Amino acid sequence: MQRTTLTVICRTAVFCAVILPMTTLAQINSFTKAQVADRIRKVEDGVDEFQKYLENRGEDASNRASSAQSSGATTRRKSANSANTDARRNQAKQTKDDLEDGMDDLNRSTNRLRRKFDPTSNYLETKVQMEQVMDSARRVNQVMVKGNYGTQAERYWAALRTNINDLARCYNLTPMGA
Repeated sequence: MQRTTLTVICRTAVFCAVILPMTTLAQINSFTKAQVADRIRKVEDGVDEFQKYLENRGEDASNRASSAQSSGATTRRKSANSANTDARRNQAKQTKDDLEDGMDDLNRSTNRLRRKFDPTSNYLETKVQMEQVMDSARRVNQVMVKGNYGTQAERYWAALRTNINDLARCYNLTPMGA
């Protein structure tokens, strides 16, 4: 009886020592390099689209402001507290700069991931670069959550964040929250 129990315990230990690490390895390597490359492409395209949208939005706002100024149009708001208006303007400019800096950093880290990814045979060798992409994306996510950029910008970011999270899962990294 005691010998049977010891045999069962030993077999269970061997099973845990051999089989469980294999299943963990299978979970990590469940993506092919082509699948990961496709996800990287989606992230790159999403970054480019979002940056293009932000540039066009900035140009449109400048054009509207200059055309309103040249036409003599005024705002309905009276300029009673110029200090408050200046503070809001400075805050908006800082937030815009933070978003642009974050997007530039995300673009750089995504490009670095692509450059390192292409020549490798095992995509997990680029996990460090993917962690940098996640750090950059989290920075942009913080700015997007704090600011009010409108529904169109939020849609672009939501789609990009989803693609980044899909890519993070390939590397067994924790995805970003909303």
